[in-house]
Amino acid sequence: MSALAGPAHCLRDRGCQGESCALAQSTGVIMTVHNADVAAIFEELADLLEIEGANPFRVRAYRFAARTLRDLSVEAATMVAQGKDLTNLPGIGQDLAGKITEILATGTLAALEAQRKKVPATLTELLRIPGIGPKRVKTLSQKLNIRGLSDLRKAAEERRVRALPGFGEKTEQHILDALAARAGSDVRVQRAVAIPYAEALAAYLREMPGVGQVIVAGSYRRGKETIGDLDILVTARAGRAVIDRFVTYPEVLEVLAKGVTKASLRLQSRLQVDLRVVPEESYGAALLYFTGSKAHNVVLRQLAQQRGLKLNEYGVFRGAVRVAGETEESVYAAVGLPWIPPELREHRGEFEAANTGRLPHLVEMQDLVGDLHAHTTATDGRHSLTEMAQAAKRRGLQYLAITDHSRRLTMAKGLDPARLLMQIEEIDRLNATLSGLTILKGIEVDILEDGKLDLPDDVLSRLDLVVGAVHSRFNLSKQKQTERIVRAMAHPHFSILAHPSGRLIGQREPYEVDMARIIRKARERRCFLEVNAHPERLDLTDIHCQMAKEEGVLLAINTDAHSMLELNNTRFGVGQARRGWLQKSEVVNTRSYAELKKLLQPTMGA
Repeated sequence: MSALAGPAHCLRDRGCQGESCALAQSTGVIMTVHNADVAAIFEELADLLEIEGANPFRVRAYRFAARTLRDLSVEAATMVAQGKDLTNLPGIGQDLAGKITEILATGTLAALEAQRKKVPATLTELLRIPGIGPKRVKTLSQKLNIRGLSDLRKAAEERRVRALPGFGEKTEQHILDALAARAGSDVRVQRAVAIPYAEALAAYLREMPGVGQVIVAGSYRRGKETIGDLDILVTARAGRAVIDRFVTYPEVLEVLAKGVTKASLRLQSRLQVDLRVVPEESYGAALLYFTGSKAHNVVLRQLAQQRGLKLNEYGVFRGAVRVAGETEESVYAAVGLPWIPPELREHRGEFEAANTGRLPHLVEMQDLVGDLHAHTTATDGRHSLTEMAQAAKRRGLQYLAITDHSRRLTMAKGLDPARLLMQIEEIDRLNATLSGLTILKGIEVDILEDGKLDLPDDVLSRLDLVVGAVHSRFNLSKQKQTERIVRAMAHPHFSILAHPSGRLIGQREPYEVDMARIIRKARERRCFLEVNAHPERLDLTDIHCQMAKEEGVLLAINTDAHSMLELNNTRFGVGQARRGWLQKSEVVNTRSYAELKKLLQPTMGA
């Protein structure tokens, strides 16, 4: 489903009903269509096709294309402008390339408009309710004539949903709870979706003469997994001129407020952006203030007051005299503290750590030398073993673990023992030709409901590592789910627990599990927990990363890559790990291959 807020008739004007963009026509400005915009259209089209019951291969093609676009490090619009062939991208054939070009040129897609005439676009809103997939949406539409969230709420309140096959009283209550939670929360987007909008707008502001610093602050700078709005800080003397440029940005949908040094607007993507212009001497104080969090800032102000100082976004003052504020470091020093990394500013122990000299040196991108969870075309990946190896080598990795799915995950063409043994032999042959990179033989094995692993011990013993994962029965009770996972972790060949809570951000809530007990079991077994770097997962959460750190459990920052492009997702995993206070020494895949082998014993194959 679309990661943006709500279904779109057009990316440039949500009310244009598929016609040429009124805003573009009135202003004469050609507006950028970002990869996230194109991906959102493909995701919505896939949703509508799946609700209709279309060919699953067709649906999958659109979803693959959306994922490819989100993983691209360059805008598709830039590629087209440079005359590059879009069919060179993974999973993009001539038809999809043509559709991408159409979206880039018009902001919409005729195929999507045609599909909306068959299936109400508002039905895709139902897919944002955790546990409601396309089949259930189709049932709700056909049996209860539900066309949107308001219809669904009414049917659930009237106890009509529970009577449908495959639903029941528990599902009905879950729907009501999810609708209530949705009504009480602000719309947020995944960090990965917000990045291209933030970077493009920041670059636009930097082009202006007289502008000094331009930085995106707020939850974005703190590395949070979802973003509510964007806070941009600019240093300049001519504040009004910066504001004028800001509100005439080509992607503006609506100007919400405009002053001399601050303004707010809403982009076509529905993201709200707040801008503040400050002089250079206030930059550090303003950056601290607008980065947050609110709880962190409250404590800082209290510390300043205890020293007879006043702290605000303009600086640190003793009476009328400014004593600090040009840099963040100067502000922290004024209250007797070292600089605290933005990712830690959540009032979760950072002040105590700063006061006692225990602030961590957080893990960085360059610290990672390997990836312990990746897929190939043997199951549901989009690139071959050789292609994935070549991509890992280009990124300078020392090792890459190939962990295709096991047989129970039939929709992913999971490997049975015979096929896995064939892959082991293929990896051995490939390793014999490689230099500077080692491919590890692994499997992402399903953890069955009784805690057993999906493949026999004699096969698992041939592997370098075994990544265990829950892919079914997410609705077990907390006790049963925990017992299931703990029993699997006790297996002598178990190496890493993948995406430990099973969540998909904005799509599926984490299953109920006693994470403290899982972490203690990992410590006891000396196995590892994963920080899954895919932006839809980011699992473990930052809180659970910190819990694991405190228990002395090592974590693996893995991409779970299903394509070469997804190996780039490491940055999201590193960001999550940093929010969880992790240092290089606490991440297993910062070790050399020689060190890793020792840590993986005795599970590594002969």
